[in-house]
Parts: sequence; C-alpha cells; structure tokens
Amino acid sequence: MTILVSEVGGVRTIVLNRPERKNALTPEMQEELIGALEAAASDPSCRVVVLAGAGNDAFCSGLDLAALQGMNDKTEAEHTADAARISKMFRTMYELPKPTIAAVHGLALAGGAGLATMCDFTLAVPGAKFGYTEARIGFVPALVSAYLVLQIGEKRARDLLLTGRMFSAEEGLRLGLVTEVVEAEELAGRVVALAALLVGNSPESMRATKALLAAQNKAWLDAALEASMRANAEARGTYDFKEGVAAFLEKRKPVWRRAL
Repeated sequence: MTILVSEVGGVRTIVLNRPERKNALTPEMQEELIGALEAAASDPSCRVVVLAGAGNDAFCSGLDLAALQGMNDKTEAEHTADAARISKMFRTMYELPKPTIAAVHGLALAGGAGLATMCDFTLAVPGAKFGYTEARIGFVPALVSAYLVLQIGEKRARDLLLTGRMFSAEEGLRLGLVTEVVEAEELAGRVVALAALLVGNSPESMRATKALLAAQNKAWLDAALEASMRANAEARGTYDFKEGVAAFLEKRKPVWRRAL
C-alpha cells in the first residue's frame, strides 16, 4: 500500500507512504488516495481528515518523475486519462465534506504543494519548503493553478508558477497558503488539538459550510479544470517536458528548445 490509514476518536489520518521517494505521487498512490478520501467522505464515524507524509524528508514531492518518464509512449487518450485522475484527486480533496488538515514537514512541491495547501488547514514546521516547480522541468502547473488562483489571486499565483521558486512556511503564512507555522516538536500535538476542536463542532454545519464555499466557485472551477486537464495532457507530449524529466533524472541541466 502506498498510503496508510488510521482513525482515533473520529480523526482519520491518511499518510502518504513512499518515504524512499519523498512520497512522490504514482498513479497507484493517486487511486489509493482518491479511494481513501471517498471512504472518509461517506463514513459517519470519520469527522476530520488529517493528511501527512511518511519519513523525515518530505510531505509530498509531487508527481513521481520516474513514473512520468514512462509515459512518453502513451497515447493522447492515456495522457488525458492520467490528467483526469489527478484532477479527480485534487477536487475530491478540495470538496471533501469533512474538515481537512495537512501536517507539513520537509518538502511540499508541485502537486504535493497543491495537496498541502488545498486542505482547509495547513500546519507547517519552520523548515518546510513549498514550491510549484513544474516550470523547472518543462511541465505545466495546470491543475494546481486553478486552486492557487482561488487562494491567493492571479498576480501572486503568476509569481509562484512562472518562477517555480521555493518558498518557506513563513512566506506561505504571509501569502495565505499556510494556516499556522508550528515548531516540529509541537506539530503532532497541535494537529490533535485542532482536530479535537473540529470534532466538537456540528458535523452537519461544517458539511454545509464547505458545500456553500465550494458552490460559490463551482462554475469558474469547472471551466478552469477543464482547460487545465487539456493543458496537463498536452504538456506531456512536448519536447521540453521529455527533456526536463530526463535532465532531472540524469542530474543535469535541461537543454530547452527556443520557443517558436
């Protein structure tokens, strides 16, 4: 299993469990995460969902680039299906009817940054590093971009998406992507305290509140994600993407083609 699921007192914890790969997302992990989130949504015993990463290095480093390199020979339909699965994973998290908490340590990059910051609450240790780094490998940060624009506005989103730069938990707090910065030794206790507060609230009220907030953005998000899925699928067939992934895996600088 690429994820681990446990529950105590109505608080269900989902752990991304590929620490040897910095919890990078494979298609298998994406499917398992979708299933775990859907199970949490439908189970009345689950009141709060906590998302965390195994190991000491990362919350989630984004899509597994080794797996992406294996997609070079896929058809357009297969690329579209891959993009649709990733979109479903993000939207299932975003629209989950239960409160969600991300406990972030280490790296949260690309799709990992998306998962961490689209939770209702994002608690991060001072040493956590975030980044929407797709431009560095010739990919398009398509699916995460829609949620990022909703959260911090287009101008700030352009900065993070076009530069691909890393930013600290403290900057994430200033931007509104991080809820609290918590010392590493206090993170687990703070997650427990916040989850207990949420468990004490009306589950129906919180469900209705989350549904209301999601409905306010539904029409815009539907259109944005449709365009994003196309961009995600199309990017996988480009020279820059293939070169960027190869360069990353070979630990060298990519050689980009000049834009037409």
